[in-house]
This record gives sequence, structure tokens and C-alpha cells, in this order.
Amino acid sequence: MGQGLSSIQASDLDKYIKDNLLLDTTFRTEVTAAVDIVCAFLKERCFQDATHPVRVSKVVKGGSSGKGAALKGKLEADLVVLLSNLTSFEDQLKGRREFIKEIEKQLCQFRYEKRLSVKLDFLRSCRNNSPELIVKLSSSQLEEEVNFIVLPARDVLGNVYFYNKPDPHIYASLISECTSLGLEGKFSACFTELQGNFLKQRPPKLKSLIRLVKHWYQLCKEKLEKPLPPQYALELLTVYAWERGSGSTEFNIAEGFRTVLKLVTEYRQLRIYWTVNYDFEHQEVSKYLHRQLRRARPVILDPADPTGNVADGNPEGWYELAREAKAWRQYRCFRHWDCSTVRSWDVLVSPCPHLFSSHPVSVVPAIWRIFSQTCGLLIRCPHPSAGQLHPLFYRHFSTIQRFRRLTRWLSA
Repeated sequence: MGQGLSSIQASDLDKYIKDNLLLDTTFRTEVTAAVDIVCAFLKERCFQDATHPVRVSKVVKGGSSGKGAALKGKLEADLVVLLSNLTSFEDQLKGRREFIKEIEKQLCQFRYEKRLSVKLDFLRSCRNNSPELIVKLSSSQLEEEVNFIVLPARDVLGNVYFYNKPDPHIYASLISECTSLGLEGKFSACFTELQGNFLKQRPPKLKSLIRLVKHWYQLCKEKLEKPLPPQYALELLTVYAWERGSGSTEFNIAEGFRTVLKLVTEYRQLRIYWTVNYDFEHQEVSKYLHRQLRRARPVILDPADPTGNVADGNPEGWYELAREAKAWRQYRCFRHWDCSTVRSWDVLVSPCPHLFSSHPVSVVPAIWRIFSQTCGLLIRCPHPSAGQLHPLFYRHFSTIQRFRRLTRWLSA
């Protein structure tokens, strides 16, 4: 399949995705129905006879399945069992073995009591000295399977709604515990619903581009046989490329794919974050975000968990992936029928404005519109959130000195 991707024409990429990367509709329906039954069963049965107050508040799907960007033949996802009445994130760690044991016990019972249209198996493993439970759903007729890693996690969010930010005190507590325990990014499962919401409402074509990038990543992984940056980092990088380079529901897949590979080759310049769930308004969260954004690049913060830099910890892996990306950009899949090269979107990789000022800049819509008109910028996207200036800004104010004068004027 890798040979096919590298040798097809740019205009055939949409068909390639449809034919090779989309899940079988029948299997997807069967898995969704089966998982819903499993989730309801676990919520009803787990810890009902326990003497401690911990109970299952809800069970949610994470990973590619929960985000709506699953890849055919490589479907691995998370089944996050959210637990109420845990008083700290540390409680989640201390009770992990007991929680997994209880979930496994109920799954054994489930297999005897329920009939599913797909086969259910499960197995235990150990990763990083931590017990892990994997649920496998498979269909012998369709020759498809999906593995769900079961993750018990503290329910810190309660009811989650689109477009509503969590209470910043939740993130302040997370940051405090993570930094004191030295476990930054280790509690992202608690924010699985926010990770899913970040992608669920995205255009279908963007999800197709994400599938294509993930497929390319898997091909690189098979070829290099070395540890690479997390796949989630590539997913977020794809969203970033689309937001900054297109933003349209309809776009050229080859252009988007080439842009993502270009950004991979520029990994040493990446400093990416979103303010959809957390921002710079809360003092403690703001201080922590400033520290995160000053770290050595690449920096790609999980939009649901500010303690998670999903691009961190593997510079050698980024180097290897960047070499592959550079080579792939010369392949036929980035050529038009006349052999001309597919263009990349104009996505600037530039320093974070927060690093130039001790106080974040708050640009209100009215001031932003005046500023845009004055500079002659035709900006289609909404005004930036606190502290975020549009990338086109850097074309007109190239020096830090001018930038500081402008931010002081906007803050006055």
C-alpha cells in the first residue's frame, strides 16, 4: 500500500483514501453498537459491591474511534472508564491495579451474559510497569478488528458541553499535582472527552487528511523500525496546518498533505497551542503555559491538557521522520498531471507572541478590526483569543522592537 501511495498522482489521493483508508461501514456500525453495550454494562456493574465510594460515572471512547478519524486496519482506541469520588489525580494512580481488576472481572461476566454481533476478547499486559487491559472486538466475516485499551481515570470534568471551557481551577489543580509528582501529561485520559470534541466537529475532508497523514506515519514506522513521535502529534499538526493554511470545508488534499510534511521538516520551529479549553486568564495556568511555551522546540500542547507536550521527548524520532518527509515531498503523489509540483499552503511557523511580553495582550474585536484595516490585512478568521495575533502580523512588523511598541499600544 505504501508503494501505491507514493506512486499515485496527486489528483487520485481522494480516491485512494476512500478505497484504502476508510473503515468498512458495516463493521463500524457493529463496533459502535457493541461498545455502547459494553459501556452501559460497565457503568451499571462496576464497584456496585465495593465498600469504598468510587463509582463509574461514565465510559467514553477515546483515540481515533472517539475522534471520528479511525484508520482501516489500524484501529486502536481507548475505552476510558471515568470514576467519581476520587479526591486527587494521585488517587487514580494508587488505585489503578484495583480498578483494572474490577473492570476485568465485570468483562468476564459480560461475556457470559451478553450476545454481540462481533467477537469479544480481552487480555492483560504491562507497559512501563503499569497494568493494562485490552479489549479486542473482531469480525471473522469482515476480517476487521479493533483493540480498545481500557483506562480507568478520575472524572474531573463532570458534564462536558461543546464550546464551554472547563473551570480553570481544574487545570490549576492538574498543574499543581503533575508538577509536584513529576507526571506531566500522564493524566490526559481524564480529558478524553475534550480531545474528542476538538476533532469531532471538524469537516469530513479534514478527517480524511488526518487519516492520510496517519497512514503515512504508519508506513514510516514500518520502514524505520525506530521510535517516532506520537501519532497524536501528527494529528494535531494536521489540524494546525488546515486552520492556518485553509480553514475551508473543501480543499485540495494533496496541498494539505504536502503542507503537513513541510511542517514536519520544520519541527525545530514548532510551537503550537490552542486556547479552546484553557487560556491565559487564570494566573497559575498562565504562568505554567508561559513555561511550557519557553521549552525547547518542538512544542505541541494537547488542546485538552496543558501539561501534555505531545511533541516532547524524542528529538531523534523527529529527525528521522523529517528525513522521510523531505524525501516524500519529491514523490509522484505531489505531482499534477503535467508534472508540476503541488503547492503547499502558506503556513507560517513563528515565535509565540507571549514570549515577548511579561503580560499577555488582550486584543478586543473592535481594536483588532481597526488594526487589520490599518495594516491592510484581509483576515477571514475570527479575532484571535487573548494573546494570539494572526500570523500575517509578522509580515508587516518584522522586528521585536516594533512588536513590543504595538502590544503596549493595544494594551493601553
